[in-house]
Amino acid sequence: MKILERSTYVGPSHYAHFPVIRLVLDLGALEEWPTKRLGDEFIQALLEALPGLHEHGCSYGVAGGFVRRMTEDDGTWLGHVLEHVAIELQNIAGVKVTFGKTRETAQPGVYDVVFEYEQADVGHEAAEVALDLLHHLLPEDLRPRGTDPSFDLAARRDAFIRYAQRRALGPSTASIVHAAEARDIPWIRLNEQSLIQLGYGCYQQRIQATITGKTSHIAVDLAGDKEETNRILANLGLPVPKQRLVQSAEKAISAAKTIGYPVVTKPYNGNHGRGVSIALATPEQVVAGFQRAQEISRSVIVESYITGHDHRMLVIDGELVAVSKREPGKVTGDGVHSIEQLIAIVNSDPRRGIGHEKVLTQLELDEQAMGLLTKLGYDATTVPPAGEDVYLRLTANLSTGGTATDMTDVVHPDNAEMAVRAIKAIGLDVGGVDFLTPDITESYKDIGGAVCEVNAAPGFRMHMAPSEGRPRDVAGKVIDMLFPDRAPSTIPIAAITGTNGKTTTSRLLAHIHKLAGKRVGLTTTDGVYIDGQRTVEGDMTGPTSARIVLSDPAVQVAVLETARGGLLRAGMAMRHVDVGAVLNIQPDHLGQKGIETLEQLAEVKRTVVEIATDTAVLNADDPNTLRMAAYTKAKHVCYVTMDPAHDLVREHIRAGGRAIALEAGVNGQMITIYDRGAHIPLLWTHLIPATLEGRATFNVQNAMFAAAMAFSMGVRLEDIRHGLRTFDTTFFQAPGRLNVYDEHPFKVLFDYGHNAHAIAALCDLVNRMKPVGRRICVLSAPGDRRDEDIAAIGAVSAAGDFDHYIVRRDDSPRGRGPDEVPRMLRDALLLHGIAADRVTMIIDEQEAIEATLRMARAGDLVLIFADALARGWKQIINFRPDADQLVIPPPRAARAVPRAEVSEDSPADDATPARSTVGPATTIEPPAKWNSVTDDVVLMRDERGVILVPEASD
Repeated sequence: MKILERSTYVGPSHYAHFPVIRLVLDLGALEEWPTKRLGDEFIQALLEALPGLHEHGCSYGVAGGFVRRMTEDDGTWLGHVLEHVAIELQNIAGVKVTFGKTRETAQPGVYDVVFEYEQADVGHEAAEVALDLLHHLLPEDLRPRGTDPSFDLAARRDAFIRYAQRRALGPSTASIVHAAEARDIPWIRLNEQSLIQLGYGCYQQRIQATITGKTSHIAVDLAGDKEETNRILANLGLPVPKQRLVQSAEKAISAAKTIGYPVVTKPYNGNHGRGVSIALATPEQVVAGFQRAQEISRSVIVESYITGHDHRMLVIDGELVAVSKREPGKVTGDGVHSIEQLIAIVNSDPRRGIGHEKVLTQLELDEQAMGLLTKLGYDATTVPPAGEDVYLRLTANLSTGGTATDMTDVVHPDNAEMAVRAIKAIGLDVGGVDFLTPDITESYKDIGGAVCEVNAAPGFRMHMAPSEGRPRDVAGKVIDMLFPDRAPSTIPIAAITGTNGKTTTSRLLAHIHKLAGKRVGLTTTDGVYIDGQRTVEGDMTGPTSARIVLSDPAVQVAVLETARGGLLRAGMAMRHVDVGAVLNIQPDHLGQKGIETLEQLAEVKRTVVEIATDTAVLNADDPNTLRMAAYTKAKHVCYVTMDPAHDLVREHIRAGGRAIALEAGVNGQMITIYDRGAHIPLLWTHLIPATLEGRATFNVQNAMFAAAMAFSMGVRLEDIRHGLRTFDTTFFQAPGRLNVYDEHPFKVLFDYGHNAHAIAALCDLVNRMKPVGRRICVLSAPGDRRDEDIAAIGAVSAAGDFDHYIVRRDDSPRGRGPDEVPRMLRDALLLHGIAADRVTMIIDEQEAIEATLRMARAGDLVLIFADALARGWKQIINFRPDADQLVIPPPRAARAVPRAEVSEDSPADDATPARSTVGPATTIEPPAKWNSVTDDVVLMRDERGVILVPEASD
């Protein structure tokens, strides 16, 4: 078996709505060897290696289902087995995942293996261990060459568990994350350690382990300064041991004599009980304790030894929320077994695991344990008498095998008040008090006791999963403190996908929100924008860019353009969005990443509306988009249609549903909102600059989608209108999206259109603009598209009937030959009736644009489909026309209809006004700024030069 490809989906995808790993697995010859043919020996060996597989339900949904799949009929194939083994390996490492799915691809013997993960590198390592295990269990003649015959599953499993724990969140951090998830608060892991962002944008809070963004830096410093903490608490009359800070063994001995034996030595800035020595009764023991502590910290604390039980008292937001009595790791003699055997018996408790794998940690017979045994005159083979407790640790930390008993409900009120006062005195919002007392149920005022330490980042494990007693939801208390009274934790999020129009719609929506007074985070194909300023350049339409926006504490609204590539490569960055929109599904990028049909492409893009919680905005005029309504769980479905007679939308509106429709009126076409029976005229299309007075119908539709999403996000109607009326298609606002440059004698349309649907829309716009001169097109296609897609681009361009075509290549041929794409486009144009003398092939984009601009004359319209947007736009605006380019060429006969020949029955829109032929063509100096050529004016020329004359004029 061989893994051909790996993909990590960080969030919702067409595979699942949570993080999954996808492997493309080639079974090779093992395609002929399902589990039944491999035999019972293979199956039993696998189940012995991983007994937890007995609990996997698989497609049957009950324990034993997976075993049934392996043993019934022909069994199941090894791709499916690998999926379950990878899941089970994560389970034994303490990662609770269950989802998996394996499907055969179109290529025989090759499978898509998908399984859930929590930490990506751990999931991939689980797949590697699973692959090695299965190879090891195969019959010898089926094992691939190089299989390690000495494969030791137990050693490899334990190594994997440790690998997983080094990368996993610690138990305290993980508990806060899980508490946030239970309250529907999203989170982001900001580094490989324990720095976590809870919530999105301006509502975010941060934690690092159990330190929060609200924790005072001064308080953390004080808690780390054990001497200063002791002094502050003593000044308040709180019970603390006598204490001295020393830097030498001699000073340690002197401090011990002053305090009085026995004493404790501990590092000045230690934690987790490391370097602590207790009950030191002689100078020699003090020196040894000092040296041990100094291995961790140069300064060492010597303090009086307080007898009693060790208690951790947890205070959160000024409230004592949990108390645990802790006991160091130990074994209890039975008069039969040796200490080594007793440790093995204790470790057989299923609650004990490696590190933080389980609620308890396994005991170890290490150097510290052997030292304690030596003091007792014992060794590992000693059989202690029945009932004797043999301690293997000095301190009662769970991480070293200790146990914890919950005492929250029985703590004496005086002790509770003391703990709260101590934490407030240091200034912590979350703090732990280590309190030694013979009995926590009795007041320290009566029986004594002392605060040994105050912890600024207390562990939660002992409270969440005590060895005995009731678990406490201490992590939930932290979430309640950070987000009191269900305070908002996430910003409004809109995700926009589709084949064409994503960028313009995203920019429109962001513009509307910005003018409504919000700081917007926007991701698009040319970068990430925060409050209108581009902070990151490049194609930013995947989960990485979305995370940039959601992590920014200034952002109040997120508008996320979501492209096919990001969805297929890594899924989405967030579990939910408020509003998800799908604009259209058109042939583009087919034949890539396993997506061969429009239906498959629609399934990928459908993810956006599947995770929408408030509104799914769908194009009712696109059948593939319309069908997505059945897959959303959003509260509302908002249809967008340019057909006011759309039957389904009409029924939807009558049922009180939401829709945006384009309706004809006396003054043109009106964008109209329907919602819960209300009919709300929004804006005439010709008042939206981006629509070029309503002629750019694709931008009319984009404006309708932006209005639908803004309305669904609660933006006021006045702000929506204002946003639409002030958004134009300048290169500044929408680079490469219908940019118009009319300061040359000719007009230039500049666009990034790169599929047949987009190019057809631009050709239609050119027809609607009715240019008075020639029409010239610069055409290209991405090299990674299918042959039929490139041919389709040529076909729709031919239908545009331009006077001249210049075909070129993008900077990157994307796997094609140097001139392959231009040749294919030229052949398609010729095939569809374009004369050869009307097609020029210029490979380089810059040369093609330069030649086109030189070819153009006054009154012409140039349509440039560009690849390098910034470079191409600079080339256009920096171009200086020659003198002969100021001359209007004779009108093209096919489009020129003399006014005298236009009958009264001819539609006015089809009539082209006659052009004056008085006098010879002449050249003039260009004015400072050329006026646009529109339907309202025609160019007339005579001996005086070029004059703009209103059409209605005589």
